[in-house]
Amino acid sequence: MERISSIDDLFALKERLRSARERELPCISLCDTTGCRATDSADVRDALIREIDERGLGDRVRLQTTGCQGFCERGPVMVVRPHGFFYQRVKPKDVPDILEKTILENEVVERLRYSDPVTRERCLTQDDVPFFNRQERVVLRHNGVVDPRSIEDYLALDGYEALAKCLTSLSPEQVIDEVTKSGLRGRGGAGFPAGVKWGFCRGAEGSPKYLICNADEGDPGAFMDRSVCEGDPHAILEGMVIGAHAIGAAEGYIYVRAEYPLAVQHLRLAIEQAEAHGLLGDDILGTGFSFRVKISEGGGAFVCGEETALIASIEGYRGMPRPRPPYPAQSGLFGKPTNINNVETWANVPVIINKGADWFSSIGTEKSKGTKIFALVGKVQNTGLVEVPMGISLREVVSEIGGGVPRGRTFKAAQMGGPSGGCVPEEHLDMPIDFDTLAQVGAIMGSGGMVVMDDTTCMVEVARYFTEFVQDESCGKCVPCRIGTRRMLEALTRITEGEGEESDLTYLAETAKTVQAGSLCALGGTAPNPVLSTLRHFRDEYEEHVNDGRCRAGICRELTTFVIDTDKCTGCTLCARACPTDAIIGELRKPHAIDQEKCTKCGSCRDACNVDAIFVA
Repeated sequence: MERISSIDDLFALKERLRSARERELPCISLCDTTGCRATDSADVRDALIREIDERGLGDRVRLQTTGCQGFCERGPVMVVRPHGFFYQRVKPKDVPDILEKTILENEVVERLRYSDPVTRERCLTQDDVPFFNRQERVVLRHNGVVDPRSIEDYLALDGYEALAKCLTSLSPEQVIDEVTKSGLRGRGGAGFPAGVKWGFCRGAEGSPKYLICNADEGDPGAFMDRSVCEGDPHAILEGMVIGAHAIGAAEGYIYVRAEYPLAVQHLRLAIEQAEAHGLLGDDILGTGFSFRVKISEGGGAFVCGEETALIASIEGYRGMPRPRPPYPAQSGLFGKPTNINNVETWANVPVIINKGADWFSSIGTEKSKGTKIFALVGKVQNTGLVEVPMGISLREVVSEIGGGVPRGRTFKAAQMGGPSGGCVPEEHLDMPIDFDTLAQVGAIMGSGGMVVMDDTTCMVEVARYFTEFVQDESCGKCVPCRIGTRRMLEALTRITEGEGEESDLTYLAETAKTVQAGSLCALGGTAPNPVLSTLRHFRDEYEEHVNDGRCRAGICRELTTFVIDTDKCTGCTLCARACPTDAIIGELRKPHAIDQEKCTKCGSCRDACNVDAIFVA
């Protein structure tokens, strides 16, 4: 690899790489990271390699494997450039047609085009697809465009230009001022202003100073940070080196979950490449500034997403939080001043430096600037990774980008902010998504989890599920979290099992507030959010469970009786074929019934019915 010894060398190399890209062959950009690998993108990749070789097309097309392109629901996905054709749900058997029709004949393979489920309009390019064209990609601008294993791909775009600018044209104080002026707030949960945080660390007494990237993404269903680590690792590194220059750090750590093997692999490779090119390590770009990055793999403890618990884990201790103050900026890793930001925060930094604080702050709302990445999952047509401007409404994300709730069901709520977040009901669908507005309705931004729920979701069970998660993940250091979450879980379990009493609702609310006020760290402080938000917005469901012995969603089995509406039933037998206990009685094309003695209340019959004839009595 070519070591870059000066700023002039950097831009000379970038110019050569860009010139080569302008003359390059048609390129098949295939998503080949965790999401699409789950739908066999590796088989598609192998088929492409084999077919290109067998046909002797190596001089006619380039195969590029990329990070997450976002549309996980439709994986494996690919874009063929320069045509711009977007193909989805690609199979190995489609490879010959892609090479023959698209590469050799410049024609689209019709069956691989995306068809909008609402308008039925067939889309030709990625920009035509509503899932993509309603997003504003800042952090994800390179995902799907660069090979995350190639530093050359990153350099051929805007890679490491921001770092060069900082090391030659901006003092540390000017860098901090620019980040502060941009309004960038931490994307890991609390939303503290990043520039202010950097300033605290720079001004703190003590040496050496440390810098940490928090990639310990532990929320169920969340994959934002993983996708950035897998798809654009150099953006994270560049942001970290800029941050190190600003606060005066010589060493940094990326704390990443060991359950993310591909992210770890790509990050390690990116560090090796950056060091080999002189963009990381000693005397970066010949400026005399030195900064090194190490990988620290976490064991999967949810509490280690909390700053002080994360620090303890890096130091080799059990991941448990400590009282604050002192804050990490004053006394963090090894007792020295330490700055911690999450993956998405660091990846925003190079863009802010390149395009300016004013550009960044023009996106979003008055107090929540820029964009936010969400993992959009649950009862929604288009699940995947989305990046949208702060202030966008929840309805736009769910209905326009997400394609709405499937199978004719209705939107009920969205769980925002992971297990420590809250549930936002339908009445707030049009509220803007930003830090402050979410807090007003009992939710949090968190790291960006967004779980959509429909009318078949029991909100009491949702609260029980997330409380069970945080109770299991509690480190046990402080009494309010250790005992309080257990007592909340016990009360919720009683209610979902049909043994709840009216007094349990008061007990839940009081215990939740105690845990919220008395816990040592943010895990305990936010653990009651699912309970408090569901009690606030869906109290009628709690009361139905307790007073009527009924779960309207049909999820809590002890409180559920499924029946068939004979006026709607067409006798199609779909429910009978889905029932695992042969509890469906009836003849073909005649109304059916359910044998309640055999029924296990699993809900398979309702899921299978396509005329909405099965309901909860």
